[in-house]
Amino acid sequence: MYLENSKIIVVKIGSSLLIDDNKKIRNKWLSEFAKDIKELIKKNRKVIIVSSGAIAMGCKKLNINKKSLKIDKSQAVASIGQIELMNLFSGTFSKLKINISQILLTLEDTEQRRRALNAKRTFDNLFELGFIPIVNENDTTATTEIKYGDNDRLASRVAQISRADTLILLSDVNGLYTQNPKIFKNAELIKEIKNIDKNIERIATKSIGDFGTGGMKTKIDAAKICQLSGCKMVIANGLLNRPIKKIIEENNCTWFLPKVSKLDARKKWIISSVSPKGALIIDDGARQALTNGKSLLAAGVKKVTGNFKKGDHIKVLDKNNNECARGLSSFSSDEIERIKGYHSREIEKILGYVAKSEVIHKDDIVEI
Repeated sequence: MYLENSKIIVVKIGSSLLIDDNKKIRNKWLSEFAKDIKELIKKNRKVIIVSSGAIAMGCKKLNINKKSLKIDKSQAVASIGQIELMNLFSGTFSKLKINISQILLTLEDTEQRRRALNAKRTFDNLFELGFIPIVNENDTTATTEIKYGDNDRLASRVAQISRADTLILLSDVNGLYTQNPKIFKNAELIKEIKNIDKNIERIATKSIGDFGTGGMKTKIDAAKICQLSGCKMVIANGLLNRPIKKIIEENNCTWFLPKVSKLDARKKWIISSVSPKGALIIDDGARQALTNGKSLLAAGVKKVTGNFKKGDHIKVLDKNNNECARGLSSFSSDEIERIKGYHSREIEKILGYVAKSEVIHKDDIVEI
C-alpha cells in the first residue's frame, strides 16, 4: 500500500536478524532479504540499508559474550566485526549482482548540519553510481550508547537526511501491539498510528534478547522523528522470509503516518533558521529562475554579504534588498565572492577544484 508509492526507502535490520540465538549467521534469511532488495531495485526504488551487527559479528569471530564487554573493548570488537559484517553482505548481495558500499555514521554526524549535508550528497552520488549504501553506526569511535538495536534512531536520521519516503524497521515482532504479545495472548496488532500519544508510549515495552536491546521504545522514538520529517515508518516482522514482500502483500505490520509532508518539513527546517550567516543579492533573471523552481547559479549573484561556510543557512535578496528566499549554501562566502557573475562551467577553473554547479541547489532553497 504505502510502500508501492515510495521512491526512496531506508531499511533497518537488527543484529538478531543476522545472528540467531545460537550465534549462527542466518545465511538463508540474508539471501532471501537480498531478493527483496533486488525487487525494489528492479522497480527503480532507491534503497539504503542501516544495519546493526558489527559488535555481534566481532563477538562471534572472537567467540566471546557481548554482555561481558566494557565500552573500550566494545570499540575494538566493533572494528573486527565491521569487516566480517561487510564481507557477509558483499558475499550474499554479489550473487544477485547488487553493488554495495559502506558508510559509517554516528548520531552526532547526522545532527550536525554540515556533516548531514555531506552525507546526503554521498547518498545521492552512490544512487547515481548504482550502489546500495549500507550504513553502520561507527561503534569504533562512539563512547556512549554502544548497544545492539539502537540503530533505530540512527535509521530515522538517515531517512530524514536522504529525504526518504519510507523507513522500514525490521524487528522480531509484527509491529506494535496493544499489550506485550509474548505475555498476553489477547494482544492486538495496531495497524496504523497517526499520533503518538501517551498511551502509545506506555504500551511500547522493551524487548529482551542477547543480540537486541532498546525494543519498542527506540522504535517509537524513531517514529517521532519520521513523523516530523514527512516520512512514513513501518515496523514489521523481519524474521520471515522475504520480509519486504510480506509487507507489500500482507501488510501485517504497524504503519506510522507522517504529520507533515516532506516538502513542508524541509521548508520549515530551512526557514526556521534564527540567524542566517549571510546573504546573496541576485538579479532579475535569477529571481525568476527561483520562482520557476530552479537552482540559484553563480551567474545570477550580484553581491555577497556576511561570512559563511558551505552548508550554512543564508538569505537570498532581490535587487531591492527584499528577502525572497532562504537556503543552504553549496559554497563559502569567499568562494561565491570569486565565482559570482560567472557561468557554472567556469567555476572549476576559477576555484581550481571540482565543485557543485549550483550556489544553492533547488532542493535546498525555499521561496518566502
